[in-house]
Amino acid sequence: MADVRYAAIGDSFTEGVGDELPDGTPRGWADLAAQGWADALGEPIRYANFAIRGRLAWPIVEEQLEAALALGPTHLSFNGGGNDMLRPRTPISRIADAFSHVLRRCDEEGVTLILLSGADPTEGLPLGGLVRRRGDQLSAAVEARMAGRDDVVRALNWPDRELARAPYWSQDRLHMNTRGHHRVAARVLTALGLQPDPEWWSLPLDDSGVRLRGAAYYRTHVGPWLRRRLTRTSSGDGRVPKFAQWQELRPGGMTHASEGLDPS
Repeated sequence: MADVRYAAIGDSFTEGVGDELPDGTPRGWADLAAQGWADALGEPIRYANFAIRGRLAWPIVEEQLEAALALGPTHLSFNGGGNDMLRPRTPISRIADAFSHVLRRCDEEGVTLILLSGADPTEGLPLGGLVRRRGDQLSAAVEARMAGRDDVVRALNWPDRELARAPYWSQDRLHMNTRGHHRVAARVLTALGLQPDPEWWSLPLDDSGVRLRGAAYYRTHVGPWLRRRLTRTSSGDGRVPKFAQWQELRPGGMTHASEGLDPS
């Protein structure tokens, strides 16, 4: 019988921003992959998600990693650096150090690391070329840190040129939409040796939203981001993890478990 205990740490990518349920709660690839994992096994698994939007790579490590490891997971997924890449003065080596630290702690705790790279949003972003160059550099730096580690589960989304296309992105052009999150979830499950729903690789197009352009886009999305930078605030300020304790996921649906679940 499988005993899968999966914990996720990260930023908005892992929190699920851009793939909101009708009540406004973010779902995202990690929720989808966890449920798909239970469905593929035909057995319950346990799942926790500590990710909070807006976090830089090292704050993810400092605020989320040890809390996640304290639950006693069998697997831990990590992605970070997307917010760092938007800050040109942040050294790529400093971001890559966070990945090395997470790998070391997973080794010490006997936890399998699921390594993700974020998808490439730069096709629709202002100064996209600069961000793309930094993303290429970060991907290369992290891969170098993981060289020779075939035991690390890799779900690398940055090189996926299909996922970089506009139909996989939300109106802000910085976060994936439902189609994008399903494609990432399919990649994670495939990396784990599981079979995702084939439709997840490219869900039907949803043309219900209006894609903002020109001044309307800058006013709605770029302006608020610039104000947060100037005021040194974050979109994640005041937020808490959505699943800081184990949730039991049964094949076909989620059951929210109590805080007293024994991780062993």
